[in-house]
Amino acid sequence: MTKKERVRLVLAALDERYPFDENGCYLNYTQPHELLIATILSAQCTDERVNIVTADLFTNYPDLAAFAAADIAEMEAAVKSTGFYRNKAKNIIAAAQILLTEHGGEMPSDIDVLTKLPGVGRKTANVVRGHIYKLPGIVVDTHVMRLSRRWGFTKNSDPVKIEHDLMKLLPKRDWIRYNTQAIAFGREICKAPKARCADCFMADFCPSCIASQQQKE
Repeated sequence: MTKKERVRLVLAALDERYPFDENGCYLNYTQPHELLIATILSAQCTDERVNIVTADLFTNYPDLAAFAAADIAEMEAAVKSTGFYRNKAKNIIAAAQILLTEHGGEMPSDIDVLTKLPGVGRKTANVVRGHIYKLPGIVVDTHVMRLSRRWGFTKNSDPVKIEHDLMKLLPKRDWIRYNTQAIAFGREICKAPKARCADCFMADFCPSCIASQQQKE
């Protein structure tokens, strides 16, 4: 089986198991800047924890101006449970200030502009572009990294290199949905550190599952 043939099988299986909702997002938000902030907070933190934190955060800071004027100590306390809270608090306030002063309070759509914001890497930028502007981009989080390697789509461990490998391999129409479906599959079956290969509906064509079965034999 070629890599392209495996890609078609994987994408078809993901579509069947996890129908894609283009408006679906694991992070709760109502305004573009809230998605940006929630994604910044999601670094090294679960979406569930972020959603708990932002439920109060977005109430206490109802708009971009409130975030830009926030007290750093109060912001640190508000986001502490997400981890790395000092950097996250500093970046959130700084990003809000830049959005107000340099972008008129509007969220940029250009990835190079977004990644100049404090605390915003390509992952965060692609989340914003995909959900706010429906622009194709591949979000490389821990699930995408793990599954793309297990499926044999990449041998790299660097997120940027993985992103570019996947951009060459996956049809552009699947770039946004790939992350959402990979998260669902990673949480249900292909977990870290041990995948549930015995329960996997991709076992017949997944290199990792096949190798695991051969080792048992």
